[in-house]
Amino acid sequence: MNNINSVLKQYFGYSTFRPLQREIVENVIAKKDVFVLMPTGGGKSLCFQLPSVLMDGITIVVSPLISLMKDQVDSLNQMGIPAVFLNSSQTTYEQNKVLDLIYSNKIKLLYVAPERLLLDSFLQILQNVKINFITIDEAHCISQWGHDFRPEYGKLNVIRKKFSNIPIIALTATATPRVKEDIIKKLNLSNPQLFQGSFNRPNLSYYVTQKKAPFNQILEIVNNHKKQSGIIYCQSRKGAERLAEKLQFEGILALPYHAGLSDLIRSQNQEAFIKENTDVIVATIAFGMGIDKPNVRYVLHYDLPKSIENYYQETGRAGRDGLKSECVLLFSFADRYKQSRFIDELEDAQERIIAQTQLLHVNNYAQSDTCRRKILLNYFEESYEKKNCESCDLCLI
Repeated sequence: MNNINSVLKQYFGYSTFRPLQREIVENVIAKKDVFVLMPTGGGKSLCFQLPSVLMDGITIVVSPLISLMKDQVDSLNQMGIPAVFLNSSQTTYEQNKVLDLIYSNKIKLLYVAPERLLLDSFLQILQNVKINFITIDEAHCISQWGHDFRPEYGKLNVIRKKFSNIPIIALTATATPRVKEDIIKKLNLSNPQLFQGSFNRPNLSYYVTQKKAPFNQILEIVNNHKKQSGIIYCQSRKGAERLAEKLQFEGILALPYHAGLSDLIRSQNQEAFIKENTDVIVATIAFGMGIDKPNVRYVLHYDLPKSIENYYQETGRAGRDGLKSECVLLFSFADRYKQSRFIDELEDAQERIIAQTQLLHVNNYAQSDTCRRKILLNYFEESYEKKNCESCDLCLI
């Protein structure tokens, strides 16, 4: 226990744990399978990074995005914890250098995409490496009922077959009970220790407003937060580009972020946001996953999110420092209709059913006449007893 506390202080700079972190770390060190459902900002990453420092061997971290891997690896290396990633953005020479570091036991954490982990050649390499445990980050991607299902994540059941004696820790910020059960089943977790934090973020205020003159509405909110960091989410890449350009024309430091940009530009724009060289990132959902920026003061949704899980995770990037922050959703029936038409064009019947169900929940949230916070928490089957949260547009009337 003294070692845990000293590592927490020495590497992570904290003298105390956040709720559930200590218990999770202890169970990981005890080599148990663990499932963690901890909302954005709760400190999930520390739950596998800290035990990795204390345990012999290397920790494999399965991560869905190159930007997420880079951000976490950079942060770990700055803290003095040797970590690397292995992905398609690297040259063959760079990948071989990473493999040399792994073979020489100089690395504590290795971040890989699920596609890489599932390669027979890579699985063969791992057979010759001492692995202490395997981490599945953003584990909701495993479930078809999760908000960001990825087929390659769905194949990760091979891990238990190939590494039957190695513990697995699965982590996610958003999962309904159905998704939670799906993750545990598909990963074949053995008698997993379950940890679930509260979804309530008291420092966040939630507002839904009718989308009328959207740019003017966005401009007013951004100007109310001068020199403060904010994220604006758009559904399309073109929409993100256009909105960033219009904000720049108004003299606002804004940059776009989406998968259509080159790796270099995405990396530069993300870095500018983290280092306070720009105030606003206008992004598709590609931005934000795992980005550890504590002082985002507002999150705006220019377009309707595809699911409550998406919405909750994206708004959760505001106020990670615990200070007051606001989340604003611009709602229009035209946006809902447009999304509904896209869903109707999906070829897979099961995908259509899931997408329609998710859109219905978003629509109910946006059109509700009851507390926004209560609806969000009830969606994740967490009760909220207060009659008035005093921090959403409906409770502040």
